[in-house]
Amino acid sequence: MEWRPTTKLIRGTTRMKRTFLILAAVTFFGITVSLAGAQTAPAPTAAAGSSGSTGEQTIEELYLKNVAMRVVREQATDLSRDSKLLALASIREMINSGGVTKDSAVALDVLGYLANEGTAREVMENNQQINNFPEVRRQACNLLGQIGGQQADEILMQVMMQDSEPMVLSEAAYALGQIGLNKDGLVSKRIADVVIRQTVVKPDNNFAFASLLAFEKLAKKNNGLQDPTSFQAIVAISQGSYITAVKEKALQVLDELKKYG
Repeated sequence: MEWRPTTKLIRGTTRMKRTFLILAAVTFFGITVSLAGAQTAPAPTAAAGSSGSTGEQTIEELYLKNVAMRVVREQATDLSRDSKLLALASIREMINSGGVTKDSAVALDVLGYLANEGTAREVMENNQQINNFPEVRRQACNLLGQIGGQQADEILMQVMMQDSEPMVLSEAAYALGQIGLNKDGLVSKRIADVVIRQTVVKPDNNFAFASLLAFEKLAKKNNGLQDPTSFQAIVAISQGSYITAVKEKALQVLDELKKYG
């Protein structure tokens, strides 16, 4: 069984730019947004984990030098779901053509913004949230996994902490496995903590399977898993309320981990 995202992409109508109220005070990419009146959407300024500059250039200077990414940023910060998906499609093309790498600060900046769309940043209109777009967050996580590197890893770890959508968590866990960083077992522990919580509260087969693949990849790239919480999570999946294929995969991963001693 190979994990695949199972969500269906539904096109929505494009809205005109409007003002909105922020639900709560949020510090996001170095910007604090408060409840003080109507505001326009805060644009990405520095990807998670970044100091806001690359060498002698600020992130804003890098945007000014890259017209294509300026267009992508405008699409990403538009309130329309379709515009955000267009921004993601553009970044995907750049990745496929080799134009975006783990050192591409502006692309990581936009992806960090979109990976938090509707979670760290909530846009309200008439007391209703209008920017809860799990598919946008899922695709952003997928692209972060393809880009790789420390900055992408940090953004994904943040997603694992704050998101509650299984489809987003599945993509984030799998992406973390793709990147393969696991210093001091922090990544595997973060995934394991969510697995254990989900197994108790609301088991999700897709997320459990994606997490098992992540554990498998992390073990291969780091000569095993050192964090005991990871083993607890895998055992919990093998004994939990999951379909047979997922439970069998958990037992397979446990067997594979034995060879690392």
